[in-house]
Amino acid sequence: MYTHVLVPLDGSGISEEALNEARRMLDVGGTITLVTAVDVPELPAHSFDLYGGVIMSDSETQRQMEEWAKHYLDSTAALLADEGFKVNKVVNIGDPAKIIADTAVLEKVDAIVMTTHGRSGVSRWLFGSITNKVLSIATRPVVVVPSKEKLKMLEKNAPEAFYG
Repeated sequence: MYTHVLVPLDGSGISEEALNEARRMLDVGGTITLVTAVDVPELPAHSFDLYGGVIMSDSETQRQMEEWAKHYLDSTAALLADEGFKVNKVVNIGDPAKIIADTAVLEKVDAIVMTTHGRSGVSRWLFGSITNKVLSIATRPVVVVPSKEKLKMLEKNAPEAFYG
């Protein structure tokens, strides 16, 4: 039986689908650690664009993204706490897969519960798959929840691909 799971969230409805599985895996009173990784894009620091507009520095972008992530996890944690779960919140800067795997060890979770965004083809090649990276580096079990949102879209737009 699981008593403590980690759920990575990125603000998307797809990532939040993992919360339903986490609820099913835990008894009320169990612990859910929510983690969001802030992966700051590389931007020129304090420069100007062609039209004279200021481009934010990396530190300003990072501060804003961290602030958003903390607020997002606070609101999600409040809902889970109202349901009777204990909730830890972690916001870190860097590579999402590494942060997820490292946090799972530090928090001593029983499992990582996450969804896959279901990218394929060029999109997957360009952006990589955080889920695949976590599967390859995690030292805790990883429960991968297929995205119901993605499955519905496939069924609606390409039923022959969905059913074979």
